[in-house]
Amino acid sequence: MWDQWLVFGVLALTLILFMEGTWRYDLVALIALLTLILSGVIAPDNAFTGFAHPAVVTVAAVLVVSRGLSNAGAVNLVAGWLALVPSHTTAQVMALTCVVAVCSAFMNNVGALALLMPVAIRMARENSKPASVLLMPLAFGSLLGGMATLIGTPPNIIIAMFRAEQGREPFAMFSFAPVGSSIALAGILFISLVGWRLLPQRKGEAAPDELFEIKDYLTEVLVPEQSKLAGRMLRDIKEISDADISIIGFVRDDQRLPIYSGYDAIHVGDILIVEGDSEALKQFADDAGLELAGSQSLADAFIKSKDIHVAEAVVLPGSRMVGQTARSLNLRVHHGLNLLAVARQGQRIRERLASIRFKEGDVLLWEGPPASIQEALADLQCLPLAERELTIGQPRRLLIALALFVIAIGCMVMNILPTQIALMTAAVLMIVFGIVPLRQIYTSIDWPVIVLLGAMIPVGQAMDDTGGAAWIADQLLAWGTSWPPGFSLAALFVVTTLLSNAINNAAAAFLMAPIGLALAHGLDVNADPFLMTVAIAASCAFLTPIGHQSNTLVMGPGGYRFGDYWRLGLPLQIIILILAIPLLLWIWPM
Repeated sequence: MWDQWLVFGVLALTLILFMEGTWRYDLVALIALLTLILSGVIAPDNAFTGFAHPAVVTVAAVLVVSRGLSNAGAVNLVAGWLALVPSHTTAQVMALTCVVAVCSAFMNNVGALALLMPVAIRMARENSKPASVLLMPLAFGSLLGGMATLIGTPPNIIIAMFRAEQGREPFAMFSFAPVGSSIALAGILFISLVGWRLLPQRKGEAAPDELFEIKDYLTEVLVPEQSKLAGRMLRDIKEISDADISIIGFVRDDQRLPIYSGYDAIHVGDILIVEGDSEALKQFADDAGLELAGSQSLADAFIKSKDIHVAEAVVLPGSRMVGQTARSLNLRVHHGLNLLAVARQGQRIRERLASIRFKEGDVLLWEGPPASIQEALADLQCLPLAERELTIGQPRRLLIALALFVIAIGCMVMNILPTQIALMTAAVLMIVFGIVPLRQIYTSIDWPVIVLLGAMIPVGQAMDDTGGAAWIADQLLAWGTSWPPGFSLAALFVVTTLLSNAINNAAAAFLMAPIGLALAHGLDVNADPFLMTVAIAASCAFLTPIGHQSNTLVMGPGGYRFGDYWRLGLPLQIIILILAIPLLLWIWPM
């Protein structure tokens, strides 16, 4: 009994830390695992068995295969067709959500969303509409599509694992399709016809000079003979002034010259193009002995010229920038980039750039060499917005990637190979054929999710072994003993989806699947509808921006606030609940 309540206490604290968000969820999961190991609830020999579990291997393989399909141009080929969509908002929302849903059924949700986000932003700009009407539907479409297949989302893989552990065949590739695809279709229709109208018409992701008001922050300053900067290098500026400014270029002998290196020399008579607010500019001019040039004609021409490359990018979930500052990353030295501005939830942050701690979903304005900016942003794990050109890829690579993927799916459907073996084989062959370069193997894998899964498997097993899941199920059964079984499914759905909106959806599936199994055993009915309920509900993270990485990713570019998500998410979730329970009882009878 002591072990059971200890597990409950650890899980309660884990949920609080998940929701509080100070520590990343993979660290929280590891702390929970180590606590139960040190307390003796989990045997040391079983401590890290979760990392060798087929579900963990499957998720890692899916991520590598997704990168291969992306590199080969499979998604970009489909995304190119979106240029033919009429400018009407309903048509654009339907096209975007349909495409991202289909892609998400066969690859990572966030990967599919990231590939289509620049397309959606470009469509919004070209039709002079706020990106907020397209981006949240796109994010929700990625969640809906993942419900349709085994590999569409980690909760489905986890639920298949739980079924196999009951001594039964795991759910197959398309076992989720009858319910999942029906819900996805209904959700897409609702979002396209009605849902997008519920969203705020808020200007979030705009053109760089609108969102960040670049022109208002660019100033020309002259370097006179008595200036402390004369004859010094750019890297010496911080020794002279700690003003929060960025020098993005200079004019010498009527030639516009970008600045990318800290070793560029500053000469007498140079006109520096400086980015910063009025107070910072005054401090910089006073400290360095500079003179205001008196106009912004050169600055305006500079920002519009081909000599300077300005691009926006959003900080991806799991980026190594999260929690860091521009100072700690030393962006100019290591990557040759200037950070000009940071926007969060559609508003420019007015704090000192060097001290802003980056968060997932922040929109950053970069300036740097056109030849290297894409490589630098990839290394920093930032997604370029509306600057990224769609590439079709080489036909041979595309055919090989699609062939490998289709063969892997065929082996899974016909039970020739287990899911994890089929997908890992496809991943390895994509590496062998050069579709996924060696340097991208490990960057393709979302390691926080892998660590979360590996740590939560023993924790979830401990809740089951100590009788915790059975105890919770008994309380639910005692509360609703006179209700039809369908009401138990509905209650399980509501609890799971609320949990999924507060914590990672994979963690929600791990915690609720044992409870669903215990409910089925208590009612002495088939466990399949209960497991399927957990799978569907865990993917219904539509109420908050923290429930799923897709929601977090669109928050900044769409200019959304925390409370905007339920405006579209709540009616969508109610529709899914009303549709899912009868479908589950029909397709998976008790």
